[in-house]
Amino acid sequence: MTRSRSNSRSSSSSSSSSRSGSGSRSFDELVAEAAAVPTEGWDFSWFEGRATEARPSWGYARSMAERLAGTATAVLEVQAGGGEVLDFALQAAGPDRAPLVVATEGWAPNVDKAARLLRPHGVPVVVSADDAPLPFADGAFDLVVSRHPVEPHWGEVARVLASGGTYFAQHVGPASVFELIEYFLGPLPEASRLHRRPERERADAEAAGLEVVELRAERLRMEFFDIGAVVHFLRKVVWMVPGFTVEAYRDRLRDLHERIEADGPFVAHSSRHLFDVRKP
Repeated sequence: MTRSRSNSRSSSSSSSSSRSGSGSRSFDELVAEAAAVPTEGWDFSWFEGRATEARPSWGYARSMAERLAGTATAVLEVQAGGGEVLDFALQAAGPDRAPLVVATEGWAPNVDKAARLLRPHGVPVVVSADDAPLPFADGAFDLVVSRHPVEPHWGEVARVLASGGTYFAQHVGPASVFELIEYFLGPLPEASRLHRRPERERADAEAAGLEVVELRAERLRMEFFDIGAVVHFLRKVVWMVPGFTVEAYRDRLRDLHERIEADGPFVAHSSRHLFDVRKP
């Protein structure tokens, strides 16, 4: 998704058609286009001009690059997606980057994409399911990074970190994009809203023997300027509306298309938190 640099930039008084370039294209045309776009990897450039999401103030990819160019000698990225974030960080880190960098990913389309993208950097991509033990020795890494892991497996992070090592990660927070999810699924139970709470994750990290050096959280504005952006987003981020298909939700999609055409962008809010964690 197109990233705005601040909350103010993601706000807009422009109409959906002027921002998305959808013009007079029909509901069926927009949906058909979005349904045909490949969804592998975490490249969100397709959303340019069609949706925005404000960036967290800490600039995770840039901060990751600084860590890669720091004192770390062995780095692991967990759940690397299509490798886009690590690719950016490695390029930004330049020749001073850590000499050993390894990535894991469990979804086959992303594995292939990450392998192609990271191979020029000399970074192997190890196939590892999101819920499986990490296939590495105890204390193998002095830096573990991850952007939006499905679930943080604190015990495994603690195991593969060397003493004095760091886990530096951006997590998805509670009730993220619930405005859009609940539009399709209806009101969710309170337990769903409390899932991924930063303070609960802090407690889990500490229970695994890790020290939380810094924990920051932000809620960030998102805007969808046409129904095609909604369709592509839900196809790409499959856990938002499990089992989503255009056919199953065509009536709700058409209603939302008419709402956007009449009232402007559909607004939701993502939730993100940053962990800087140390193994004593």
